[in-house]
Amino acid sequence: MPTASRWGALALVARPLYIATEIFVAAAVIGDYSLLADTVSRLGESGCAPDYCSVRHAWMNGSFVAFGLLLAGSAVTLSRRLGPWATGLLVVSGLSSVATGLTPQDQHPTAHVIAATPLFVAQPAALVALAFRIRDEQPILARVMLGGGVVTGAGAAAFILAGDEYAGLFERLALWPVVILLSAYGVRALRRPVPVTREVS
Repeated sequence: MPTASRWGALALVARPLYIATEIFVAAAVIGDYSLLADTVSRLGESGCAPDYCSVRHAWMNGSFVAFGLLLAGSAVTLSRRLGPWATGLLVVSGLSSVATGLTPQDQHPTAHVIAATPLFVAQPAALVALAFRIRDEQPILARVMLGGGVVTGAGAAAFILAGDEYAGLFERLALWPVVILLSAYGVRALRRPVPVTREVS
């Protein structure tokens, strides 16, 4: 495997650290915060009120930027394996994450929504595209990827449509499986040095 591709695969493997960062930030919140009820974006709010303060908001916004760059960079370095559709969708997802981190919702609410929206569309689509890409070489992982695309797409739709109740649950259902599945793909890529050349049909 070329050095750049290896680093790209390692970046995908490391992305579950994003979930750890989210939990780390949530643990320090002053006031009520629930992973089931509250959105991830609340963790990135830079302002504080007497009843709520995300004291580690810089960690959250920094992780949006850092892990977004990792995602976009890994997609580019693994583009031969991923294929054009998955590559493009993951680059869009990564850049959307970066923009989200640069526009905290309490400071730039409209820009924050605009920045974050592509992520919820592109990531499920990327999992589906990748599932078709690897269906012959890695059929089990492909089926899991396809299921993950359906689950994360449903989670994204529920997050948008369901309102405030269980917003955190639906948002994390849309985000966390992508992190885990792409990490699994990164592990497989490190173990399989021959690039996949089949295009999505």
